[in-house]
Amino acid sequence: MGPAVESVRQLPNPFDSALALEQSNYCAFDGKRLVRQAGEPAPSNMTAFVHDGFRALTLNEHFTCVGGKAAVRQGGYRFGLYADLASAGSCAGLARDLFTFIQERDSFQTEFSTFVASFSGPLPPDEATFEDLLWTTLQQLHDLDAVYHGWDLQVAADTADPRFSFSFAERAFFVVGLHAASSRATRRFAWPTLIFNPHEQFDRLKKAGRYQRFQQIIRGAERALQGDINPMLANFGERSEASQYSGRQVGSDWRCPFQAKAESSDQASAKE
Repeated sequence: MGPAVESVRQLPNPFDSALALEQSNYCAFDGKRLVRQAGEPAPSNMTAFVHDGFRALTLNEHFTCVGGKAAVRQGGYRFGLYADLASAGSCAGLARDLFTFIQERDSFQTEFSTFVASFSGPLPPDEATFEDLLWTTLQQLHDLDAVYHGWDLQVAADTADPRFSFSFAERAFFVVGLHAASSRATRRFAWPTLIFNPHEQFDRLKKAGRYQRFQQIIRGAERALQGDINPMLANFGERSEASQYSGRQVGSDWRCPFQAKAESSDQASAKE
């Protein structure tokens, strides 16, 4: 598994506000239990409980995302439980912890890595409500991040662009939302959850000629479990991945509510 959680902090964390420090909950699984950084209190019983539920879901033999399963099995993930999804406090703590993850993951000895952010509530009654909360959270994260960082130049900042991917601290992420009201079985989890998958690991699969097989395995598992694949799935570059984040099926007239800051958009398009 990756290095001990207390070995991180390679660079000063720009998101160390008083609110972020209060809400931060960066945890690692050491093979036996959930732990936090040296000097910080042990994870709460609820944090450990939600983490164990997520770990059980992911390691179930019928869970379809082989990359996520590998990250969890090999210890290439970090976890945090926060207050309400889309609240200012949760976003502050998540920003601090996601930056810590970005700094730490470069030293992981695993092929796949991911950061898992679960939230105590609210429990969305339907997919549209969760989608709103998801994009409100990503907008808040971006607003905090844009003060310090531009957009990852490998992807687009415009959500209508087929090359769009969410960016934080100049690292692109494919975001996967889980919640209790999801129509997709493997996205159904009791606590609202956002999974941040670094985009570069998919780029490595493509360069190695393994990405198509990776997709085939996932889609085959989806058909075996639920009878079909998520109709929103698409290859990167075919259409914007923004419509895939929440898991809700949307039509061609759907418009993403997220808006990147002008400076980030300009930086992302400078490479074109």
